[in-house]
Amino acid sequence: MKNIIISSIWYILPAYVANASACIFGGGSPLDNNAYFFDGKRILGDGVTYRGCFFGILFGTLTGIIQSIIHYIYFKNFTTDYIILAFLLSFGAIFGDAVGSFIKRRINIERGKPAPLLDQLDFVIFAIIFGSIIKPISFEEITVILILTVFIHILGNVIAYLLKIKDVWW
Repeated sequence: MKNIIISSIWYILPAYVANASACIFGGGSPLDNNAYFFDGKRILGDGVTYRGCFFGILFGTLTGIIQSIIHYIYFKNFTTDYIILAFLLSFGAIFGDAVGSFIKRRINIERGKPAPLLDQLDFVIFAIIFGSIIKPISFEEITVILILTVFIHILGNVIAYLLKIKDVWW
């Protein structure tokens, strides 16, 4: 079981970094350019920004570069797999977060208001979908990632709130 937990965290780490980085380094112009959907509501809202998307994908991908270096140090063979996977996981995480924002706007949940499970799992589900393009993972690993993500996401949000990075603890 310990190996599944470790391999799951190693796999999803770029998505976690991407999600956190988008929050920490976000702000500025919204990705939807203040556009409205045909239902009269903002497409994504102010929380999904160009800067957040850029830095999320950048730092998530840099995480993959570090993973490649660590892999080389321990196994003496260089692979770009972690870099490509990290980009896909990071892009998937940012995309998933945007999908979550889109859904929240459609069901009248304001920015910053909680949407249990959607807030915690939107980014990781899409990260796994995008990452599986080149590296599918087992059902057990997916289950571990989903369970861990709920707890890690809540803990991370509480820490970000205490550090005054976020306005709300969720």
